[in-house]
Amino acid sequence: MQKQTVAFSKDSSNLFFHILTRCNLSCTHCYINREQHGANTLDIDTIRDWLALFSKKAAQTNVIFLGGEPTLHPDLHLAVKSAKGLGFKSITIDTNGYLFHDILDKICCDDIDFLSFSLDGATRHTNDAIRGEGTYDTVMEGIQKARARNFSCSMIYTVSDQNIHELELMPDIVRGLDIDRFFIQVIGIRGKSSKTDGKLQVSKETWLNIIPGVAETIAAQGIIVTYPKVFLDEDETFQCAGHVADNYFVFPNGRVYQCPVCEDFPLHSYEIKHNKLVATPKINEKDLFDLTIPEGCVMNKMIQPQNLAYNESGDPEHKIACCMLKEEISI
Repeated sequence: MQKQTVAFSKDSSNLFFHILTRCNLSCTHCYINREQHGANTLDIDTIRDWLALFSKKAAQTNVIFLGGEPTLHPDLHLAVKSAKGLGFKSITIDTNGYLFHDILDKICCDDIDFLSFSLDGATRHTNDAIRGEGTYDTVMEGIQKARARNFSCSMIYTVSDQNIHELELMPDIVRGLDIDRFFIQVIGIRGKSSKTDGKLQVSKETWLNIIPGVAETIAAQGIIVTYPKVFLDEDETFQCAGHVADNYFVFPNGRVYQCPVCEDFPLHSYEIKHNKLVATPKINEKDLFDLTIPEGCVMNKMIQPQNLAYNESGDPEHKIACCMLKEEISI
């Protein structure tokens, strides 16, 4: 079993490209905020132009097509082929499993590296309460259809206090699915999650007691498992991906963020105007990346301080890692 923290690198880049914000579902933890991200659907010419903006480092850049639900876009297949033609390092489609517009008929397994399916419960009851009635069966059917056509598939499980009790059931669920990767995500307090009552994120104790063990059990099946580090050890130095790596979160209204925690606010580093990537004026998220605080992530401290805990002296009990810092387990 091999476990490693995936280090940040300026030589590697991720382009999280939201080509629309529309979706057929209404998941309780959806991070999309149309007031901040736009309600428009990008046309294929704009998608191609915007992909070209990031193509100078195409060979080092992973493209992830997102929404909303990206397969609702009738020209997603053309977007995929454009990204392929520009030579991006890898191409992924994140989907809720409904696979609209016959996307599996319009692309082949050589066009993309992964179809990534979201499932947020090991049972229909839990998953469908979060994502909508019938979504559990739809995801399972979607994976089967994709694997029948030799697409490489991955699964994303977004952990919250609504579903962490079922995470330990997931090794048995994925055993027969023939997926290649399993991603455990920590729920972000943004979008819909920021408007819910109660604490959706789990405690440090719960996270550390459950996540690493489940990750190792799934990895033992030959599936690569990735999950956010979340909590730094005392001897670990905090690093902000916005400062030491190239990650871009692009939305249909032209906003380009480098920190996903900021996406509910007009703090974006860049805007796309007239098909040019333009730096936004101060103060934006980039002006905050260099700040050093005992709590670790300054964005977390500013935007979602409910994630932090302090002792009787007022000192932070732990440092929060950058949400882009991942642990990876494989055999």
